[in-house]
Amino acid sequence: MQHRYLGRSGFKVSAIAYGNWITHGSQVDDDTAIASVHEALDRGITTFDTADVYAATRAEAVMGRALAEVRREGIEICTKVYWPTGAGANDRGLSRKHIQESCEGSLRRLGTDHIDLYQAHRYDHETPLEETMLAFADLVRSGKVLYVGVSEWDAGQITAAAALARELRVPLISNQPQYSLLWRVIDAEVVPASTTAGLGQIVWSPIAQGVLSGKYRPGEPVPEGSRATDEHGGAHFVQRFLRDEVLEAIARVVPLVESSGITMAQYAVAWVLRNPAVGAAIVGASRPEQLTETVQATEIALDEDLVAAVDEILDPVVERDPRKTVSPATRP
Repeated sequence: MQHRYLGRSGFKVSAIAYGNWITHGSQVDDDTAIASVHEALDRGITTFDTADVYAATRAEAVMGRALAEVRREGIEICTKVYWPTGAGANDRGLSRKHIQESCEGSLRRLGTDHIDLYQAHRYDHETPLEETMLAFADLVRSGKVLYVGVSEWDAGQITAAAALARELRVPLISNQPQYSLLWRVIDAEVVPASTTAGLGQIVWSPIAQGVLSGKYRPGEPVPEGSRATDEHGGAHFVQRFLRDEVLEAIARVVPLVESSGITMAQYAVAWVLRNPAVGAAIVGASRPEQLTETVQATEIALDEDLVAAVDEILDPVVERDPRKTVSPATRP
């Protein structure tokens, strides 16, 4: 497993990070979830990503149990704050109160005394950015948080936060956006702004919620039990790609990629990791064996002629508009 520096920090993450957005605490039973985490560890993954809101805080608790016997110094635990975790008026957002209380809850559920990377899950338009960054600064100085990141922030928000981070001496080192062969909206503005500010990218959905695996076929019904049929399992993110022109392009790409001796899913992850701005690609699993194929992507050096040929086919269906963002009603 490769390990990479995140942004301009001295903090290293495994090139493949294990995330439990959809699976833990909801889609799969706890024993399977824990077995998947242990398989990830066996495959060399050391970076684990979760959030307080996933499965209404249950995902953090499952992750904590799965990592309970692991040497703490040998892993990197990342979680997030912003979305509602209760019914109270202050149980959401990036106010000082919510950040402080959510951090304490995450530490308790994860069974640890510190969070390696604490991320603002969205930008809070209702709280002054200064308040948010000062709350993060205090958590860092207390030792409860080592590094700070953001998720799905735009270029202007990242630039403003980085300026405050420098002033407050907060180690703001990462952004967590959606990024894949089909969704490249960060390339135009977010990546340049992040690079200037010293932030690296920890990207989610590198296989476009399974669409890039080739399992969804043009003109055919979606497979029963797939994420496209599960409104609580990322259906929104799958359905945005389920257009005939997208699926037809992928169907043309699959045999081209497979002729090079790798799977389409491996190609998709390897393509994301070839971007020097990317520190890690987050993958999930509903059963342990799913990780075998994905982890092998770190060993693949893509042929430039193959990359050019794939890009030529996909170009008409790739989303690049930097104004496109993740829906605020959804929580990856």
